[in-house]
This record gives sequence, C-alpha cells and structure tokens, in this order.
Amino acid sequence: MQACLQRFASSLIVSCQPVPGGPLDHPESVVGFALAALASGAKGLRIEGVANLRAVRTATDAPIIGLIKRDMDTSPVRITPLVEDVIALAEAGADIIAFDATDRVRPVPAAELCALVHAHGKLAMADISTIEEARAAIAFGVDLVGTTMSGYTGGPEPTEPDFDLLAAAVALGHPVIAEGRIRVPDQAAEAIRLGAHGVVVGSAITRPEHITTWFADAIEAVKAGEDETPTLAFDLGGSKTLVALVVGGRVIETRSEETLRGDGAEAWCDRVAALAEPWRGRYGAVGGCVTGVVDGGRWTALNPETLPVPAGFPLADALATRLGTEVALLNDAQAAAWGEYRYGGGVGRDLVFLTISTGIGGGVVLGGALRIGRSGVAGSAGLTRLRPSGDGGPIESVASGRAMAAAVKAVGIDADAPAIFLAAARGEAWAVGIIDRSADLVAGLIGNIQLLFDPDIVVIGGGVGLAEGYRERLELRLAGQPPLMRPELRAAMLGRNAGVIGVADHARRMSKSRGTKK
Repeated sequence: MQACLQRFASSLIVSCQPVPGGPLDHPESVVGFALAALASGAKGLRIEGVANLRAVRTATDAPIIGLIKRDMDTSPVRITPLVEDVIALAEAGADIIAFDATDRVRPVPAAELCALVHAHGKLAMADISTIEEARAAIAFGVDLVGTTMSGYTGGPEPTEPDFDLLAAAVALGHPVIAEGRIRVPDQAAEAIRLGAHGVVVGSAITRPEHITTWFADAIEAVKAGEDETPTLAFDLGGSKTLVALVVGGRVIETRSEETLRGDGAEAWCDRVAALAEPWRGRYGAVGGCVTGVVDGGRWTALNPETLPVPAGFPLADALATRLGTEVALLNDAQAAAWGEYRYGGGVGRDLVFLTISTGIGGGVVLGGALRIGRSGVAGSAGLTRLRPSGDGGPIESVASGRAMAAAVKAVGIDADAPAIFLAAARGEAWAVGIIDRSADLVAGLIGNIQLLFDPDIVVIGGGVGLAEGYRERLELRLAGQPPLMRPELRAAMLGRNAGVIGVADHARRMSKSRGTKK
C-alpha cells in the first residue's frame, strides 16, 4: 500500500463531494467529476459516501481517499466516526480511509479506528486541526496527516488555508496532505513549496453551487451596499449549544459546547452569554433559536425529554439582560426553514421544511413570510397524530431516528439510526424494514402537507432525512400521487448551520423594523 502514496506525491488530489441534495448529488455525477479531474492532471481522489466510492472505484484504479460524513447528536465528529464506517469504506474499495482525529468527544477513539483501518489492509489518514493532534495521530500509527479540520472545531473560522499548521506538521517528518480552503492555484502551489505530500482541492473544482455563490454574493453585496456587520446567532439544543457570527448566509465564526440538561434555563442563558462574550462589540443584531415553543419571547418545552424547559420561561428578557440588547427568537426548525428559504435549498420558493432526525420538526414559509402561528407551533409536523383520537401517538414517536433505534432495541438489537442505515446498505433485512416503515409514515405526512399548504417544494433535512437512500424512498412512495398533488422534494443545503443562518436573518430584519418604527 505504500506504493499508493507515491502515485500522488507532490500532486493534486480532487475531492469530489457534491453539495448534499444538490442536482449533482448522485454517483453518476461524482464519477464524471472524478474522471474529468484525473484526465486534467489530478493524481488522486477524495470520495465521500459508500455508493459514490463504489461507483468511482469501478471506473478507475486511481488512489482514492474514502470517508463517510454523518451528523451525530452525541458528538461533533462527522468524518468516519464509527467502526461500521471503516468497514463499509474498506469493502467499497478505498485505498486510504480518512477519519476525524481531533481531540473532541467521539463514539470511538481515533486510535481504534486507525488500527481497524490497518486490519483491513488500508492506509489511515488522520484529519486534524492542531499540531498536538498531528503528533498524537503519528504516535498511534497513521500513515498520513491531513490539515482538513483546521478552523472547523469551534472558535474563529478562517477564510484562508492554514499554512502555519501545514508547515509545522511537515516538520514532524510524516506525510502531510494540505486540505481546507485551498481555492486558487497559487495556494495549491504554496502548499507543495511548504512540503505537502499532496494537496486536496474540493469546492473550488467540484461544487459549482459554491463557486457561483462566491461570484453572485460579491455582486449582490455591491448592488445592495450590504452591511458586513455580523449578527450574533445561537442555537440552544438538547445536546449542544452553538453560538455563531453570521454575515448574510455565511457563518464566519462559531463556538460551541455541550448543553447540560440538568443545569436549568438560567444556567443555559449564562452559557450562551459566556460563549458570546469574546465577540462583544463585534456584532449588531442578536437572534436565537431553541428546541420547543417560542411565544412572545417565552420558551416552553414541546418534549421535556429533549430539554426540561419550565413552561413560559422568559427567554428573551433573560438573554437581553445578559447581552445588553434585544434578542429575536424562533423555534429551531422554524429558523432552519427560514434559513433554507433565504440561502439554502428553497431560495425564494413557497416551502415546507421537514427535518427528520432524533425527532421530527418543521417550518412553513408562504408568500415570503415565515408562519409562526397563534401559539408558535406552526410547522410542528412531528407532533401530528397518526389517528384523530390521538391514541396512536405523534408521528415522531414511530418514524424518527429515536423511534428507529427504540424499535430495533425492542427486538434485541443495539443500534442507533446511523448504524441502522449502514446495516441497510449491507442488505440486512431488519434494517431495511425499519427504514421502510419510517419512510412509509413520513411519505404519508408529506402527502398531507402538500394538500394542506400546496407549497412549491418540501425541503428535507436532518440526519435521517439526508441519510443515503432515504429521500429516494420518500420519492418512490409519493410517485403514485396525481401530478397536481405530488410534492417536489429538495434536500436541505445548509446542514447544521441552517438554524443560526435563518435566525440571524430574522434578527436583522426585526432590528431594521424596530429602527424604521423609531
């Protein structure tokens, strides 16, 4: 396998990872990108997802770095976090398996993943964010170190490549792959001059949506005289509290920590303020989104198992006192719906956003307005009942990621939603049945949503909703609807930042409205 490294020594590696849910997000497009890259001088590929990897492996014998990305409620680690991921990538034909090796809470120690990669006869690549993580990864035996995670583990998110980290890692005497925010040829050349074994370039080559946005945003900012003052936005969820500085549809810096459920609402507000304190004076408007119901600035739990919020907690006032300014609030799914409408998968279209993850939530945007409802619960699709009497429970109790895990546990299988999808990809009947059951119910829900609101599109998000094959299952089940009632499904594009992007835009609009009234 060491000969594999020499095939892309001092060369370009193209990351062929289309925007999730975009028009190019299918194996045929990934194969096309890969072959075009190789024909144009790339010597290696970085491919995400088992289906994409299998398709590319069939088309070329070029060196492939394989990875799987997933969003987890219990860990911020996204790149190949599980044992099942390593096995699936090895079986699909990866030469090198990349995994997140940052010093963060994770389901499986990075050293164990490295050993498993080697046990399957593959090379191990550690995606790191600091020189300390590089040293640790080399110590437990990785073959390659990548600067992939620099700027993506909290704190300020840079806009340029981290050449300081690259140079420091090269000095350790181990092969290093330069990756992250390399967008122009001069940056790739500089990485090689600094001693990188290879240079990964992704979005600047294989994500035309991003490239187009760079140009369009620059033009629109000039036309509108856009205020570049950041907005402070936060997302207070059941497992994580995230604060961010947002400009337009871009998250420029983030800070996050675990939400401690037992601390209570006052302590959660203290933590939001503490996380935002280093940015004091840098932002204008402030907005926040939370799990549960927001009504008149007061916060109430919809599902106390997610967060035990006291009924009617005065969240807007509590945060205004701590931050010294008014705070605009939204439910997290409503905020994500607005984010997708303004900057994501449904720009300018009437839409219903549906997130299928640990639970099921949603938001409605019609006529250019986010529909909040009389009591703040508009869009709470996961709480709709399977039977009018209510004795069947809400749909999220049988179709969400949490429900899927509970269903398999009841028959003696210990697996969360990501593990269930991996088992289904291997053709295991029990897993296919669980996912099909969820898709049956959610497709029925979407059909009802289409009849109620008749939106232009239904945007699907969440860890389950964006899992490989799930949206296709929904489309198959909805294909029999008459054309006038058949929904058009789109994948969410903003990922875990949808909520903060949406509520930041909402906060800016509220701030301008208050200024106009004055």
